[in-house]
Amino acid sequence: MSLVKFLSSKTFLKQLALAALAIIVLSFIFLKWLNISTHHGDFQTVPNLTGKSISVAKIELEQNKLELKVQDSANFNPKYPKFSVIEQDPKAGSKVKENRKIYITLNPSGYRKITVPELRESTYRQAKPTLESVGFMVGKITYVDNIGKDMVLKMMFKGKEIKTGDRLPKTSKIDLILGNGNRPN
Repeated sequence: MSLVKFLSSKTFLKQLALAALAIIVLSFIFLKWLNISTHHGDFQTVPNLTGKSISVAKIELEQNKLELKVQDSANFNPKYPKFSVIEQDPKAGSKVKENRKIYITLNPSGYRKITVPELRESTYRQAKPTLESVGFMVGKITYVDNIGKDMVLKMMFKGKEIKTGDRLPKTSKIDLILGNGNRPN
């Protein structure tokens, strides 16, 4: 029997039709099963957790059949209370499936501590950008008699002298005592 006769025979065409019918039926059954098992069209709305404490956020997510995962603590943000949610993923209002993990970022209890850099005997022009680059602010500037004009002689924080290597909260104001260029008497 030649290939052309076989492809045009009743037996081959009947088997081809049965195979096509089986594929269609199996595809239909598979798609129905997939809709049922994945709860197609059944969504939960993610609540807005920003600014809420972790315990309140957990209760809200449990009520919506969602799961809470603490991702990280970010840099301290003074606009939000300590240990409150400052970011969430997915965003509030998103439609998600039941039992979806909602990742949150918490506001830490305060600014992280940063090491005070070496500034003694450097000029104010060098000290200011160095302090600002690590996260400190320049506070009050006081001049005393010293031959080194604008040279950093001491660093103070809340009235107490600080040294290189001390650790202070980020955004702390460091007062500088500088030389005025006059010889001490």
